[in-house]
Amino acid sequence: MVQHEHELDLRLFRVWRKAHQVLFTNIQKDIERYDIGFENFQILELLYSKGSQPVQRISDILFIPSGSITYYVNKLEKQELVKRHCAPTDKRVFHVCLTEKGRQIFDVIFPKHTDVISQNLSFIDKEEKEQLIELLKKIGLGAKQLQEKRKQHDTQL
Repeated sequence: MVQHEHELDLRLFRVWRKAHQVLFTNIQKDIERYDIGFENFQILELLYSKGSQPVQRISDILFIPSGSITYYVNKLEKQELVKRHCAPTDKRVFHVCLTEKGRQIFDVIFPKHTDVISQNLSFIDKEEKEQLIELLKKIGLGAKQLQEKRKQHDTQL
């Protein structure tokens, strides 16, 4: 029984990894069409979708190391696509937001990009998408708990 479950887990992982690779490649090729760069695109998309964000939060959400996030924000600022401003409650915290130029560019790009994403996910229906979201959340949260347990265990050694 355990052997069969391990085999099923391995098969699921392989299928998931392959699907992720193909989907990610398709989305990355779409992003390359806009000549913005993957990390820059991610930052712009986050700001476009969620509004002004603290620099550290952008780094955390997008898994861009804190040393690199400054580089990308500086680059986008030089292109006049984003601007930084101090948080009203804490002058040590900088928020980043889209400029009018950045918003205008993303007003054109974003609908095209979401069309590409939707095309790549069009092979499953709405209910399957909702189910997959819940399952992936469950796996992600469970894996995060395992990660935290391992960290606790490692610090106890």
